[in-house]
Amino acid sequence: MAISLRKPCEIDGFQLHELVSRAGKLDTNSIYCNLLQFSHFSDTAIVAESEGKIVGSITGYRVPQHPETLFVWQVAVDPDFRGQGVASKMLNGLARRLVKSGVSHIETTITADNIASQRLFKRFFESVGRDPYTSTPFFEAQTHFHNHAPTEHLYRCDISRLSN
Repeated sequence: MAISLRKPCEIDGFQLHELVSRAGKLDTNSIYCNLLQFSHFSDTAIVAESEGKIVGSITGYRVPQHPETLFVWQVAVDPDFRGQGVASKMLNGLARRLVKSGVSHIETTITADNIASQRLFKRFFESVGRDPYTSTPFFEAQTHFHNHAPTEHLYRCDISRLSN
């Protein structure tokens, strides 16, 4: 099936909520939060669509203290569409769109056990980054989560040389 990429709009928020629920292992947010992600933060998000259905999404925002940095909040791909490069296509498409508006760095957090996300971002960073990416503990299990969640490692890469 053909997959197209596009910028989301607020009416896509409910489909995002359903996608995240289907995707498994992702933190679900309220439908209201998803509506805000696709209205207030649509410029920093992308969806993959097949036959009118959202089958993938990346949500993010520009870091307020560093507007040249896109923080990728969540990557979701429908289980039926995994293994087809959907996440890579979305990440490339979003990054290329945002470089045009002044984004020079991408950050995200990933836990040590999330091998799929590590592979996605490492592959992307190695293909577009000026310098090697960095990875450092960010939100720590004991300090920030009181041991209710694993440490989130901050991955960061300069993407300023990414071109169309």
